[in-house]
Amino acid sequence: MTARHQGVRRCALSVLLLASAMGSAAEAETLQGALAKAYRSNPTLTGARAGQRATDETVPLQKAAGRPALNATGTYTESILKPTISFTSPQRTVDATAQLTVPIYTGGSVRNGIKAAKTRVAAGQADLRGTEASVFSQVVAAYMDVIRNGAVVALNQANVNALDVNLQATSDRFEVGDVTRTDVAQSESRLALARSDLQNAEANLITSRENYIALVGEAPDNLEPPPPLPGLPATVDTAVQVALKDNPDILAAQKLREAQGFDVRAAKGTVLPTVTAFTQGGYTNYLDTLTGSVNGSQINKQAAAGVQLNIPLYQGGRPAAQVRRNQALESQAMEKEIEVERGVIAQARSAYASWQASLESIQSNQKAVDAANLSLEGVRAENSVGSRTILDILNAEQEAVNAKVQLVTARRNAYVAGFSLLAAMGHAEADDLNLEAGALYDPMVNYDRVKGKWFDWDFDPAPKVQSTRTVDSPAQNANVDPALAKP
Repeated sequence: MTARHQGVRRCALSVLLLASAMGSAAEAETLQGALAKAYRSNPTLTGARAGQRATDETVPLQKAAGRPALNATGTYTESILKPTISFTSPQRTVDATAQLTVPIYTGGSVRNGIKAAKTRVAAGQADLRGTEASVFSQVVAAYMDVIRNGAVVALNQANVNALDVNLQATSDRFEVGDVTRTDVAQSESRLALARSDLQNAEANLITSRENYIALVGEAPDNLEPPPPLPGLPATVDTAVQVALKDNPDILAAQKLREAQGFDVRAAKGTVLPTVTAFTQGGYTNYLDTLTGSVNGSQINKQAAAGVQLNIPLYQGGRPAAQVRRNQALESQAMEKEIEVERGVIAQARSAYASWQASLESIQSNQKAVDAANLSLEGVRAENSVGSRTILDILNAEQEAVNAKVQLVTARRNAYVAGFSLLAAMGHAEADDLNLEAGALYDPMVNYDRVKGKWFDWDFDPAPKVQSTRTVDSPAQNANVDPALAKP
């Protein structure tokens, strides 16, 4: 790596969250704090966790098909009109029956169904990791948008103030005949355009602040500069290699492909014999209404046990259709895995290129800002001795503002591209960011809790909302600290 590129890396706003809150003011917000708030209360994340808990339940659902089943029925019968040819029919009866069935062999359908469900749980957990990275990427972009747009507003406000002073000075000089009416008109035009740019910048700042609220749940308050991003790759090939190994989308696609393979095996099991053991018992009480019965014959009891073999001979072609359908879905999952892999490779390479370009842009724009400031000072000095026109000053001021806006934009783009690169590599999740959000959500906790449950009445409490609402948050404004005009 060249010394130039090493310098670029050192000046970069690299990529994320090893530092604890850095701030002079107690009320200042850090990027780490914003991510922690989103981790706790963002509805996309909390909803994805609930969806994963629903996926966890597919394992006990599949296991239930291979577990014993116990059924009991009870019947009370009152004869309204007894048969005319029967003299012994009871007037009323009470019947009770119970049956216990135990699947012994199901052709592998239950076993493979359980394996498919477990594999989909693993895929869902990988998807949850991807959702975390996606939400965090949005939060980082929103955080940096607020910082950038705040600086752009401050720059435009300073530009408006400078052009306002310039217009007043030009008007004064016009009164004494030092400049022409054209110079005044040019100053008025530039001031009007600057005010228009300021209004657009303020609207963009309000939009970015509202987007921040939608993601984080709270309004941005005195955002601190973000900490450096750790773990960025030295080369694009390294980024791709790490992404292929750690990206959660690839892992999820692999697991879904495996699950479809188990579905094919489960469908093939429906053409095989099944063996079920059973036991059943019955109880009937005629309630002393059985005419002509001998002593004790008012009650009838029975019990039986056995094994049932079921051999499917023909099912209308249904099993073959199910197998072919699942084979087609397995083929689709194979192609989807390649599609996801392609997308991740492209994402990693493009994010790396954007990150590198933004780092170079930071250096170039910093030089442009320094040169524009020097040029503006020189043009003003030359105008004072009559060798430069008012238009030259206006052009130099506009170039200076444009260079500063491009610099803060390049800083924002470098940080967001760096974080996007980490996300593509699979290293932009809660475990990677050292969030100060308390205990992190572990999807295995719920899976281990429910995977072996047997009881039919083992319900969970009624669900409660985990995310926070923003309906009470105040509408945002475009107020900024004038110090932001010094990028």
